[in-house]
Amino acid sequence: IQGHKRFRRREFEFSLFSVPLDLLMDGYNPVESPTGSPKSFIYLVIASQIFGLLAVVLTAIWLGKFWGGFSWTDARTLFNYHPLFSVLGLVFLYGDSILVFRVFRSYRKLPVKILHAVLHILAFLFGVLGIKAAFDMHNALSIPNLYSLHSWLGITAIVVFGLQWIGGLIGFLVPQTPQIARSKLLPIHVTFGSFLYLLMIGVCISGIIEKNFFSKTYSVLNARELIGNLIGVVLVIFGGLIFYLTQHPNYRRIESVPPEIKSRK
Repeated sequence: IQGHKRFRRREFEFSLFSVPLDLLMDGYNPVESPTGSPKSFIYLVIASQIFGLLAVVLTAIWLGKFWGGFSWTDARTLFNYHPLFSVLGLVFLYGDSILVFRVFRSYRKLPVKILHAVLHILAFLFGVLGIKAAFDMHNALSIPNLYSLHSWLGITAIVVFGLQWIGGLIGFLVPQTPQIARSKLLPIHVTFGSFLYLLMIGVCISGIIEKNFFSKTYSVLNARELIGNLIGVVLVIFGGLIFYLTQHPNYRRIESVPPEIKSRK
């Protein structure tokens, strides 16, 4: 690509050949799609962030004002960290971690990969803290654990999320991973990651429904239950925007394999 600034190359020695480390880690040089509309893309990204932040803020208000607030010492309000951290980590941060490959699609891939991994681990940590809050509350109040469909799907999703992160770390950030293995792993990683993200949103919505039913006045649809429903709607809109931005062909990265990599295949 003309005008592309060349970085100093460091060699990583293999038993049979060596590959420049920047190419080894990046894999490909990015080429921005010429068919995408920059304005529409920017507007959609901004809209996604508005709805994502709105979901987090509404969840905090819902739990803080209508469900007793937050406390690490009071077992009943300790649970409220569970939905808050789930929405913050497993929906908002997870969605943004996927979106970075579209927002920075014209940048070199290595720093984008690192940002993707950092957002992923933050999302995972918030998810784990949220699950810990739920278990701690259940144990303190002698409530059985893992009896609902929501809890089954939630535990499955967070475990698979962790495995997905480890697989991505080994597959795309460890220099020793062969390029051919990365090329085969990439579509699996991307497709499964998108499915897992949609599953996370579904799990969060099922948790909101479950919590609304616990209020015993769901059918009356008071302000507390109404806000719970609204959070679910906002989560769907946010997830839909993330899905559209990541799946639309005009906004995808177009990869060109450098001659250095082609010549070694």
